[in-house]
Amino acid sequence: MKLKAIIVEDEKVSREILRNYIQKYCLNVELIGEASNITDGLELINNNELDLVFLDVEMPFGNGFDLLEKVENRTFETVFVTAYDQYAIEALNNHASYYLLKPISIDELIKAVTIVAEIKERENELQNKILTPKTNGISGKITIPQQDGFEVLNIDDIVFCKADDNYTVIHLANSKKLVSKTLKYFEEILKEHAFARIHKSFLVNVNAIVKYKKGKGGSVVVSSGKEILVSSSKKANLLSYFK
Repeated sequence: MKLKAIIVEDEKVSREILRNYIQKYCLNVELIGEASNITDGLELINNNELDLVFLDVEMPFGNGFDLLEKVENRTFETVFVTAYDQYAIEALNNHASYYLLKPISIDELIKAVTIVAEIKERENELQNKILTPKTNGISGKITIPQQDGFEVLNIDDIVFCKADDNYTVIHLANSKKLVSKTLKYFEEILKEHAFARIHKSFLVNVNAIVKYKKGKGGSVVVSSGKEILVSSSKKANLLSYFK
């Protein structure tokens, strides 16, 4: 499977070496961005659906562990890359898939990517075994699985959906439902309805939006009163609904 990845590393030479190794020896990895600091790294994470982050430990104004603490819903795997082996235990405690020491061994890099690919494949297999929520023949309805059957929801009653790792929390006007499917899945099955992906973690019913606030990406206020940030990369798509 293809892994979407980024590199977060403050040293330009180290980024170039890792990028070249990945492009030459890890053909199943698609690099979609690079960052030289925690702030830019967090922006890349928040604005993209990632499978893998190659993360340096020591960086200016913080370290890789500080970055991970700022990520609300971590769905990607992490491969730490550092010259200091004393961080290994902390890396494992932060659920790293692998720990690469500099100078990077090509064999170790390939092994790390293979491990991440296997993890993601197992996750996909597990997802496919779960009862699938779906729209059905009854117009404007969606079914979501429960242990004793399924529940039927009116699509118009959904205010927004929020990613929670490999789950999705469906927020209704006065309640919420936790479903064992990713936000990307709901984005696909609701694409024929007025639902906009406004952020990596949020899918919003456009008809539930009561206010838009300007900014780099801006934010929306929905009928329940909640204010949700809009990613700058998603802003144009959202505003297209109101032209």
